[in-house]
Amino acid sequence: MRIAAVIAVFLALIVLLALGLRLDPREVPSPLIGKPAPHFELPVLQQPGKTFSEKDLQGRVWILNVWASWCVACRDEHPVLVEFSKSAATPLYGLNYKDSRDDALGWLKRFGDPYRLSAFDLDGRIGIDYGVYGVPETYVIDKRGVIRYKRIGPVTGELVRDKLVPLLNELDRE
Repeated sequence: MRIAAVIAVFLALIVLLALGLRLDPREVPSPLIGKPAPHFELPVLQQPGKTFSEKDLQGRVWILNVWASWCVACRDEHPVLVEFSKSAATPLYGLNYKDSRDDALGWLKRFGDPYRLSAFDLDGRIGIDYGVYGVPETYVIDKRGVIRYKRIGPVTGELVRDKLVPLLNELDRE
């Protein structure tokens, strides 16, 4: 009887391990999926006298990419975002996170600016509201202002092709 119990526990652990290895560590379940995007009103990075809010995009599908000039992984995803912004009908907005304005503006000038605009979150409060683990992170927000997808880590060409474009097309039809 003891041997059968040990074998059953061992097999259960193997099944759990096998299931866990199939999961994508970049797709961490978020309590915000299916919920309204948290409210923010922040200065625009490129125009400090102007503010930007998620309410400005009500009725449109849009993408929010959290980035910083000090973020190494952001540099990896940046060419993908630049390319995406050239070909996509869905607008891409940035949330510059815990960065200095001068460093962020210099970074965009050097590597290109894929964003319609970037909101400037100097102290990271909005990042906290969005549940940011670290940069980069990317959110897809639907026409009703509901978060439909969250990506932790760099956006890749494969992710754009296999996940984002189909999701954005579906949301545009709703």
